[in-house]
Amino acid sequence: MSNTSYLIGMDLGTTNIKAILLREDGTVIASASRANQLIFPGANQVEQDANLWWSNAVEILREITSAAGPEIVSAIQGICVSSQTVTMLPVDEAGTPLRNGLIWMDSRSAQELQFIEDTLGFDHFVRIIGAQPDVAFLPNKILWFKKNEPELFARTKSILQASSFINMKLTGQFTMDIDQAARCQCLDITAMDWSPEISQVIGVDLNALLPKPVAVNEIIGTVTAQAAAETGLIEGIPVAAGASDAMASMYATGLCRLGEAGESSGTTSLVFVGSNGKSAPDVPVVTKPCAIEGMPYIFDAPINTSGAAIKWYLDTFGEADRKLADEKGINVYELLNQEALDVPAGSNGVMFFPYLLGERAPLWNSYARGMFIGMSLDTTREEMVRAVFEGTAFALRHVMETVKEAGAVANCLRITGGGSKSRTWSMIKASMLRMPIYILDEGSGDVPFGDTLIVGNAVGVFPDLNSTIDKLVKVKEVIEPNEAWAAAYDKLYPFYLKMYQHLDEDLRAFKDVVTRL
Repeated sequence: MSNTSYLIGMDLGTTNIKAILLREDGTVIASASRANQLIFPGANQVEQDANLWWSNAVEILREITSAAGPEIVSAIQGICVSSQTVTMLPVDEAGTPLRNGLIWMDSRSAQELQFIEDTLGFDHFVRIIGAQPDVAFLPNKILWFKKNEPELFARTKSILQASSFINMKLTGQFTMDIDQAARCQCLDITAMDWSPEISQVIGVDLNALLPKPVAVNEIIGTVTAQAAAETGLIEGIPVAAGASDAMASMYATGLCRLGEAGESSGTTSLVFVGSNGKSAPDVPVVTKPCAIEGMPYIFDAPINTSGAAIKWYLDTFGEADRKLADEKGINVYELLNQEALDVPAGSNGVMFFPYLLGERAPLWNSYARGMFIGMSLDTTREEMVRAVFEGTAFALRHVMETVKEAGAVANCLRITGGGSKSRTWSMIKASMLRMPIYILDEGSGDVPFGDTLIVGNAVGVFPDLNSTIDKLVKVKEVIEPNEAWAAAYDKLYPFYLKMYQHLDEDLRAFKDVVTRL
């Protein structure tokens, strides 16, 4: 058996599931990924098949263990799984999914959310959950499930998060980590217990339906004989409770000092800034407890569509871009980066609002909609491409300005995830925020790396997490603001705010009308 320790980190994201096998010195020994699939049963409905999550996880773990070999597999000290959040996945006594999971993108339960807000009172609801209510979260989805699928609801033993389901398949245990529990909007954030008032309003015993929350670095169980046989792992490997992809991303970016901010830039953007104190309940970005020494709280602000907006552009308008990229023999995303650089800051007056799925922080509404404003007959494809990059950066600035107003300090932004591969996008963000952007090494900056830090700390491989982060998280490049771009964005940003504010009530009413149609 090897004297060197190894760890597995896995992240179950919206678009894919990926994992790494990490040696204790930070070297990635093996990695693998598989694509997830979105299911759209109807208007405002977005689901995923949990059985596909597990089959993908099995394939990934088999690929990793096969590549590593028996000696390394026998030296794996722990596993940690993070995931997209929030998910409503009902399972029966055996842990079998009773239906597809309603993921965070699903907004079919807007009426149920309104009922909860009206019954509890909006301000009181905010005080209970410590955040702005949103259709992405759990109480309204549970109420929708109870009302619309009562036979399945009656058979439900527990409602799990995406990572909780993988953990259950690995260990046989029904669990939920405290990070996702604090995000799901069923938890009384003061008492840190499932809210009896929310239970009463939705007519569901949350203590019976939801697992008791446990610390992200708590060992919840070990790999069972059955899971070992399926995955190629060794029976008995400890499994940590894990966290949301947001929390794992925070670890992965090396965010361990006040004054730094982090962004996990993927399908969505997950923005976090360390803080000494909690935010007020009415602030549209909220603080959550943080386990890293010297940073007791973390501002946590998710943006719905960042990378997803770029993918939407390609899927909808990108035929010419794909054809041109093929002719040039380059990746289509590389072409978009080049095209955006050929357009001046401000996209010649075209502004994009990236609210294609509504917006979470700092708007927290499901009725906001994506918009191009300022187009004319001579608007070019390249200007629209740059406008999409800039629109997502305007949304990021909106979050960062809100966080600063709430008392946090951010002097630089550390970026990880797929979005960090776009240098053009990072240049725009640096200029938009007027702060340096730290691009992290691909191995250390990805979300599964954050998972290995969590479980490594839990099993004693990384007893001092701060020194481990300093040693293992590598900055590949620092991108400074472009002063000319920054000056342009300073002039345009107020219009980004005001134009949306002027349209907000109309967008709310418009969605109501469209829903009734």
